[in-house]
Amino acid sequence: MFVISIPSPDRGVWHLGPVPIRAYALCIIAAIIVAILWGERRWQARGGQAGTLTDIAVFAVPFGLVGGRLYHVATDWQKYFGPGGHPINALKIWEGGLGIWGAVALGGLGAWIGCRRRGIPLPALADAVAPAIVAAQAIGRLGNWFNQELYGGPTSLPWGLEIRNRLDPDTGTLSPSNVNGIAQGPPVAIVHPTFLYELIWDLGVAAFVVWADRRFHLGHGRAFALYVAGYTAGRFWIELMRSDPATMVFGMRINVITSVVVFLGAVLYLTLARRGREEPETLAAPQQAALVS
Repeated sequence: MFVISIPSPDRGVWHLGPVPIRAYALCIIAAIIVAILWGERRWQARGGQAGTLTDIAVFAVPFGLVGGRLYHVATDWQKYFGPGGHPINALKIWEGGLGIWGAVALGGLGAWIGCRRRGIPLPALADAVAPAIVAAQAIGRLGNWFNQELYGGPTSLPWGLEIRNRLDPDTGTLSPSNVNGIAQGPPVAIVHPTFLYELIWDLGVAAFVVWADRRFHLGHGRAFALYVAGYTAGRFWIELMRSDPATMVFGMRINVITSVVVFLGAVLYLTLARRGREEPETLAAPQQAALVS
């Protein structure tokens, strides 16, 4: 009965001696590398100076990781500070749990600091990295697959995801949520692979932003706003399918509310923002001046 379903990896952690190799961490690292390399190419194609995005990533990446973790812990605080929770686990980012809006907010703050130091406009940089960011989000969702988390309700569709109990070698507990465990026995459920839905949607958004950017010469933050609107539109319906516990606001999952609010803000920005694109010399000259000084 499980022949046509999608298997989950039997584990998300391997060990090289005493050193754990975590699939989630590898996916996040790969996502960051892709975002920087692709964003750098797009920035140079718009007239920016080589190496700019790499320099700004020194600020944006750590800020984004901290922000993503803070958002996750704040919106799923019961998992860490509720009954039976372990507060110390809030620091274990390697076990999964990054909220995209916290990552974008604090990552944006880090990028703003970097842009101020380089003397370049943040909206122009945001437009360059927009499709790279959402492509990186798609790669990051593979980490949820390895951790066997963030899936939807039961389904009989051919692309249903197999969920298996995992045995935690440290505690001896058997549960699908043991991110450090090894799968045991047959599948206990076939569910909607919401991680896969979001992965495919994210890649579609990345392709759409690239097309729209070329077709309409988006600038002044409009490509980034288009990414935000496209991503939140998908996150809205995908979030409604998820079955994992979540903080509820007005009877709905908090990320559903967040998606609606952020989507409306992105559409408003698209409507009001300045048309056209920044002239290439406005992206390169300030950087060159900064290097001379």
